Order: sequence, then structure tokens, then C-alpha cells
Amino acid sequence: MKYKYSAKDLFQLAHVAGNILKDAGDFRFFALFGEMGVGKTALVKALCKSLEVEDEASSPTFSIMNEYRRRNGEPVYHFDFYRIKKESEAYDIGYEHFFFDNNYCFVEWPEKIESLLDFPKATIFITSENGIREIRMVTD
Repeated sequence: MKYKYSAKDLFQLAHVAGNILKDAGDFRFFALFGEMGVGKTALVKALCKSLEVEDEASSPTFSIMNEYRRRNGEPVYHFDFYRIKKESEAYDIGYEHFFFDNNYCFVEWPEKIESLLDFPKATIFITSENGIREIRMVTD
């Protein structure tokens, strides 16, 4: 399925996040593609808020992975693979444990580990033009 959304501010982004989660159905793995600064982390923050994450979501650029907790105690994983040099670094952090445990998982810069993502997922593409974020989601 293909979905399209747009948001010009954080308020609208919060609304889009709720729609993404609703439209994604049973998908709990999200690969977010977009240029630097386009708003991938802002979208993840909005998604986490919609999921009632109690922790403050932030960019895991330096830590590679952040784990948050939802109000119901379930974990939510947030990866940023921008800084990795080789796909093998994902193995070093035990990505399999996080990717396949059926909890929500958001991955920024998935193109760095693309061959590890050969499974059904929600793929999100974000672009920005004239201050408006255009967001497309494809589920497979």
C-alpha cells in the first residue's frame, strides 16, 4: 500500500504521525529515508509521542540506538546508522534482537544497512520543499 502525507509544522507532523501508525496497521518496523535535516528525527519524535513513549525521544546519531519505554512498558527502538562505515557494525550491536522482537523500531539512514532489511516493513520517504514536509509511506 502507498500513503501520502504533508506537514508544514510540528502540530501537523503530530497529526501525520498518528495517521502513519494507523495506516501502517500491524507493521512495527519503519525505515526512514531522507536527506540530512529533512525531519526524520522530528517524525520519530512525533511517532513516539503518538505511541505514548514516556521518555524524551532524541537523535541517536552518536549512540546509534536509543531505547524508549511506552506507558505500557513496551520498548521502542530508534536507530540512526548515519555514522556507521560498514554494515558489519550493525551486527556488532546485535541489530537482530531489536529488529525482530515485534516492538516498534524506527531506523534512520537505512540505506547504510539495506541488505539487512529484506523483510516486510513500512518504508517512509521524507522530502521538504518550501518549508512543507512531504511524506510517503509504502508498506510491503
